[in-house]
Amino acid sequence: MGIRSMVAEERCELAAFLRTLSDEEWLGPTLCERWQVRDVLAHLLYDSLQVLRYPGTILRARFNVDRTNDLMVQRYRRYTPAELLDMFECGIGRGPATLLAPRVSLSDTMVHHQDIRRPLNRPRQIETKRLLEVLGHPEPFARPRRFTHGLRFVASDVGFVAGDGPEVYGRGEALVMAMVGRPAVLDELTGPGVALLRARITAPPRS
Repeated sequence: MGIRSMVAEERCELAAFLRTLSDEEWLGPTLCERWQVRDVLAHLLYDSLQVLRYPGTILRARFNVDRTNDLMVQRYRRYTPAELLDMFECGIGRGPATLLAPRVSLSDTMVHHQDIRRPLNRPRQIETKRLLEVLGHPEPFARPRRFTHGLRFVASDVGFVAGDGPEVYGRGEALVMAMVGRPAVLDELTGPGVALLRARITAPPRS
């Protein structure tokens, strides 16, 4: 299966899940600080925009990733969840990010899918090939190396081992989330490298 097909499958699964949510759940918190479920979906609409529109947003944000994300979320605050979901589904399989940077789109979609599911206590079984792909290529804009360097990551449920150093052991999905700095998964991991990983993830941001 190609990477682009994996992106389409991941996005289809996310869309199907979002269609099951209540109005209250759409306004619920996620693992993304300050973002409700609807805001995470608004962020993911970059693959549903015209080719030049998202780069235009990046230029407006002066190439600042956080500012770009905030502009995306603010732009779609006036839309209902149903409207956001319709727009999201229209871009599946043909969006510019899927075509030009499918690995980035896959990892970003998978992480944000879990950002939504975990606070709702709605776990899922992620298809193995997709999970392995993201384990091998964590979302680059999260700067994963600041969390992962000097550590050895070992998945308990899929055939994944990477890195050198003290071991961090756990389910593949939890490792994916740890690699991009989500503290919610730390208690699910074991091994002598977890203490260092925890210190890195929970360290206050540099001013």
